[in-house]
Amino acid sequence: MGTAFGTFGELLQGVLPEEDGDFLVTLPVARWTMATFRREPGSGDVVVRPAGKTKALRLARTIGESAERGTGVPVGGTLHVNSVIPEGKGLASSSADLVATARAVGRALGVAMPPSRIERLLADIEPTDGVLYPAIVAFHHRTVRLRAVLGSLPVMAVVGIDEGGSVDTVDFNRIPKPFTPADRHEYARLLDRLACAVRRRDLAEVGRVATRSAQMNQLLRHKWSLEPMREICREVGGLGVAVAHSGTTLGILLDTADPSYTQRVSAAAQACGELTGGVTVYRTLSFPGGAGLSGGASLPVGAAGVATRPA
Repeated sequence: MGTAFGTFGELLQGVLPEEDGDFLVTLPVARWTMATFRREPGSGDVVVRPAGKTKALRLARTIGESAERGTGVPVGGTLHVNSVIPEGKGLASSSADLVATARAVGRALGVAMPPSRIERLLADIEPTDGVLYPAIVAFHHRTVRLRAVLGSLPVMAVVGIDEGGSVDTVDFNRIPKPFTPADRHEYARLLDRLACAVRRRDLAEVGRVATRSAQMNQLLRHKWSLEPMREICREVGGLGVAVAHSGTTLGILLDTADPSYTQRVSAAAQACGELTGGVTVYRTLSFPGGAGLSGGASLPVGAAGVATRPA
């Protein structure tokens, strides 16, 4: 068995002033994918249930073929992928499917699956979120590599709405980015601000950075409800607005430790419901000790976000 969490879009996503500068910062939430893989002796193929999880099937077969080359024993079996993460909404459903699959198949075959190996496997399939790391991370999603582990934050609520429809992540990442050199430098400053805010556990600053990122993303994928959501956020005393930059969802961030949290979340949910007719309240994940996780040491982002993971 293998599991992976989803995200509520991203706290920040854009392009840095460097080669292959596309990046995002994850916002992990308590929505999960669970994959199970059962080997079936005598079967020379891998099948997946449900049948539509073709990317997970491709990954499972790749891992199985690699194991077969090492042992000479054909790998066959059934992969089951169960998820409560909505698809096509920008909540990292596909990334969670793939990470959970890699972990499940690896465990079944006795093949270690550290994050660096999962990154290499996923890079051949599609742009990927950073959900393989139990922390808030800066991640180069197009080249599938960790940039920096930023750490962890106290639990927040996200009062989320969905504008409808769906977005194909692969197609979205083919769109040319209309960001100017000035925009790229602003993204670098925002990444530095966010790294400092996570380190200080400053939720108000996290909310400000998330809101600015949502505004800048309007050039790339416009969301008609962003300004109404910002107004609701101001009215209820929220921290800011986070969006799925390549998806259809937006959410108001709230501090669950705030003494007025119950009133704020009720008011936000009511106002958001009036805006779109449907509301989902998510909880973000907190990771005690996340900045020291194995498989990727904490890295300083530094001026203009230039730090990268060692090879």
